[in-house]
Amino acid sequence: MRFRPGPDASDEPEINLIPLIDVLLVLLIFLTATTTFNRFSELAVNLPQAAAQDTGIAEISVEVAADGRYAIQGSALAQASPDALAQALRSAAHGRDDPLLVIHADALASHQAVVDVMQAARAAGIARLSFAARQPAAP
Repeated sequence: MRFRPGPDASDEPEINLIPLIDVLLVLLIFLTATTTFNRFSELAVNLPQAAAQDTGIAEISVEVAADGRYAIQGSALAQASPDALAQALRSAAHGRDDPLLVIHADALASHQAVVDVMQAARAAGIARLSFAARQPAAP
């Protein structure tokens, strides 16, 4: 006896994914609706207190005047070019381990003058910068 395949025998069986997607969507909705979003108890952290004492960090102070003049460690620079400023910063940082450059800029100093100090610091190899600000006087 020879069985011959019928006209529909050449079709491969297929898996219907729609019911599977429906079941997964219902599970996702169920899990989302039953999940709690409460925070668990946080760690109690006791932060250290700081006092205004000398930290021992090697600081280089740069003052920028309103008219664009510079002073490093209190001594005025003869030239205001970025190259001269970078050279002066290199000599001020010589022998100091990872110095901190503190920029004291006048409120009326141009933005370009402050950016020139930052570029000169990068050229001098000083990576740490900080800006000084005055606290308003108490009435």
